[in-house]
Amino acid sequence: MDDENLSQFITFTGASTSQAEQYLRMSDGNVEAAVTLFLDNPTLVSEPSTAPLNTSHPVAPAASAPARRNYNQDASGVIQIDSDEDDLDEDDTMDDVEYLGENPAPATADDAEIARRLQEEMYSGGGRDPDSVRAPIERTRETLVGGDDYDDDAVSAMIQRQLRRQQGDGAGRRNVGIFNQRDTQSSVWVDDSTNPAERAQNLSYVTGGASERSARAQTLAEMFRPPFELMSRLAFEDARDEGKEKQKWILVNVQDPSVFDCQVLNRDLWKDKDVAEMIKENFIFLQYANDDPRGAGYIQYYLANNRNDQNAFPHIAIVDPRTGEQVKVWSGPPAPKKPDFLMQLYEFLDRYSLDVDSRNPIAKRKPERKDVDIGRMTEDQMLEMAMQNSLAANASGPAHEDPDELTKSITIDKGKASANGTELQSPFAAIPSDQPHTEPSDPSTTTRIQFRYSGGRTVRRFSVDDPVRRIYEWLKAEPLDGKAGLEFDLMLMGKNLINSLDETIGDAGLKNASVMVEFAGGDDE
Repeated sequence: MDDENLSQFITFTGASTSQAEQYLRMSDGNVEAAVTLFLDNPTLVSEPSTAPLNTSHPVAPAASAPARRNYNQDASGVIQIDSDEDDLDEDDTMDDVEYLGENPAPATADDAEIARRLQEEMYSGGGRDPDSVRAPIERTRETLVGGDDYDDDAVSAMIQRQLRRQQGDGAGRRNVGIFNQRDTQSSVWVDDSTNPAERAQNLSYVTGGASERSARAQTLAEMFRPPFELMSRLAFEDARDEGKEKQKWILVNVQDPSVFDCQVLNRDLWKDKDVAEMIKENFIFLQYANDDPRGAGYIQYYLANNRNDQNAFPHIAIVDPRTGEQVKVWSGPPAPKKPDFLMQLYEFLDRYSLDVDSRNPIAKRKPERKDVDIGRMTEDQMLEMAMQNSLAANASGPAHEDPDELTKSITIDKGKASANGTELQSPFAAIPSDQPHTEPSDPSTTTRIQFRYSGGRTVRRFSVDDPVRRIYEWLKAEPLDGKAGLEFDLMLMGKNLINSLDETIGDAGLKNASVMVEFAGGDDE
């Protein structure tokens, strides 16, 4: 038996060495499976008796026995047992069972692991009869409002109430519980000195009573409670209006309650005092579930193709209230850590401003693309790449790159400092811009290359023995209309030709090829 596995199991569960050995043996040495088995069935394996068996002498009855048996022996040596003794045996057995059943899960068990397991059971339908029929959705009644008797504020208030009702109905269908708490506005979340009984009552409401099952359930419910004290209850468009009025950025967090990293945000990030103070001072904070009607406008535009993709959550974005543009994005697991997130917020507020006289950073480069060697790909890999490219081409809405990162120059753009302190040029900057190109006339040693860019295309003839560098020299010396001085990439089937400057046009696979010209910071195809 692996001592390290034993040590890990005992650390997580607080079990004895003999219990640990048996649980690990039943789980084929898998610590995670053994811990899960222990938490589900803590009495499956009992402790071995510490008293050695001695067959040569009878064992004396324990002094603390709950009842003494009285036996009567007749003349023939037959022992007569009263029928009441059977009842006594059953009572003793039940006492033993109750004693074993009361053995609680060790207090040293990791709360996060228990929380993860409970969450998986909730969203995987654990404990539900697969043949059962869901109860019908209850009938609801709503009121249409309007007319001269209602002003805009009254109509808006009624709409907000209906949205909250719809959200509550949706949360009910998602099984309100510890990991899917219903929204509520209450002062108990703001004031830590609130009466504990009142706080527990509110916690019971937001969890649908799940927090009342045990002290551990109440602890987990408080631990993974959404940051109600930070959240604005406005719809996205209304939050933008308020942001413009108060000159505050919009901080949006979209969560999928079934993704544990979303729960980690509620536990570790939003409840941190420094993060909370930063948000209150500079942001309007919105937290939506991925099916919350209040966030439908935001989700439809920014997450239309990813709302059911668990790899897109947790989703955090800073939005400019004036334009509705995402200016910084954190998307997908793992959830950002508190020190990193706080540092990035400080950096963001230092670089960006909502002051009308300030100028915010703009993108200096395009999202990076990985070079793909088509020649080394298998047929299945090429088919998968074609499908991904097709899906990307048909996707509506922006991708999940961080726009803020595109405003920062990377090392290759700026050049690297050499040992003597001089700055080394990037490969693109080292290409001269005073080498115009004259098309060769011999068709036997030349090839035609089509160059596509936003606004049109052009065809140019090059010698197959010319280096790829010659194409860059031509485009830098004779730039396309309106593109003088702009840095560009030449892309061939996902491959950036800047890495093939010294290859010949023939060796680089450019014979009769179609090349994409992509300009940094410009609109390209």
